[in-house]
Amino acid sequence: MKSRRDFLHKVTVSTVGLPLMYHASPLWAMPPKTTRGPVLRVAIMGLGSYGTRVAEAMQQSTRAKLVGVISGTPSKVADWQKKYGIPTKNCYNYQNFDRIKENPDIDAVYVITPNALHKEQVIRVAKSGKHAICEKPMAINAREGEEMVQACKEAGVRLLVGYRMHFEPNTLEVVQMRREGDFGKVLFFQGQSGFRIGDPNQWRLQPQLSGGGAMMDIGIYSINGARYMIGEEPVWVTAQETKNDPVKFKEGIDETIQFQMGFPGGAVASCLSTYAMNNLDRFFLNGTSGFAEMQPSTGYGPIKGRTHKGPLPHPHVTHQTLQMDAMAGIILDGDKAVVPVDGEEGVKDLRIIDAIYEAVRTGKRVIL
Repeated sequence: MKSRRDFLHKVTVSTVGLPLMYHASPLWAMPPKTTRGPVLRVAIMGLGSYGTRVAEAMQQSTRAKLVGVISGTPSKVADWQKKYGIPTKNCYNYQNFDRIKENPDIDAVYVITPNALHKEQVIRVAKSGKHAICEKPMAINAREGEEMVQACKEAGVRLLVGYRMHFEPNTLEVVQMRREGDFGKVLFFQGQSGFRIGDPNQWRLQPQLSGGGAMMDIGIYSINGARYMIGEEPVWVTAQETKNDPVKFKEGIDETIQFQMGFPGGAVASCLSTYAMNNLDRFFLNGTSGFAEMQPSTGYGPIKGRTHKGPLPHPHVTHQTLQMDAMAGIILDGDKAVVPVDGEEGVKDLRIIDAIYEAVRTGKRVIL
C-alpha cells in the first residue's frame, strides 16, 4: 500500500503540475507558476463575493485562466474587465449568455449564483457546448440535480461541483489515513457547521432563491464531510429543527437543524447546521484505533487539526487555486479526483438533504 506521502505526491502532481514536498519544506506556501499541458479557459457566472474569491485564486492557477464573465450588473462587468483584462467579446449577461456557443475562447463556465438558479443556468451552459462547474449545493433538490447531470451527459460536456475541500491537503491526509486503516474501524463522526448570518435581506434568506436555509449553505459541509471521512454512504437519517427567530428565518428557511446519519459499517454521524451560532467549524472522526479532529475543518483556511499521531502537517494553499488546477486536469486530461467532484457526487448530497428535510417534517427516520 502506498504511503501517505506517495498519495499526496500523486494528488498534488495532478493538481498543480509539479511535486510538492509538504514535509520537507515547512516554509512552502505556493508552488512556482508553471503550466503542464493546456489551460482551461473559464468564464465566471455571478460576480459576487465568492465569484471574486475564485477569480483572485485563479490568478495563481497554473492550469485554469479567467477569460470571461457573465453578470446582470454592467458596472461589475466593467470593473472585472479592467481588473482582469477580459475582452468585451467574452462578456455576457443572463439573457444572452447562450451565445457562448459561438465563442471558441471559452471552455467552461463556473456557475456561482443563488442555488435555485443553478439548474436552468447549468443546462443552458451544457446546451451551449461548454463544460459546467457549479457551486454547491448544485441544485435545490436531487431531482433537479439529476436533470442537470442528464443534460450535461446528453450535451457531451463535463459537470463538476465546487467541492474545494476535496483537494485540500490536510483533508486528504485524513482520508488517506482512514483508507490505510490508521483509525481502525470507524465508529463515529461529528460535524459542526454554522455561523451567525447577517443581512436579513440577502438571497440566502429568501427561499425562492436559496431553496432552504443553513442546510442549503453551511450544512452541506457536514453531510459531505461525513461521507468522505467515514468512506461510506449513509443508509438512514433522522433530524430535528430549532427555530428561535421566525421573523428572520421565515417559512422555508431553516435556522438550526441537528441531524444524524447511520452508515452500513455501523458508524453513526451526529451533525449540526445553523445560521444562529458562531465558532462552529469542526469535524471529529473516531475509530477503534485512533481519531482525527479538524478545527477549522472547512473554512477558507488554513485548515488545522490533529490525529492520534500528531498535528496535521500540511501548510495552507488557497483552496480555490488547488480546485481550479485540479478541475482543469479532470476536464482536459481525464484526471480523477481522489474524492469525486462530479455531478453524481453532488446528487448524493442532495438526496441526503432531501431526506433530512423529510425527517424534520415527519419526525421519523428516513431510509435512504
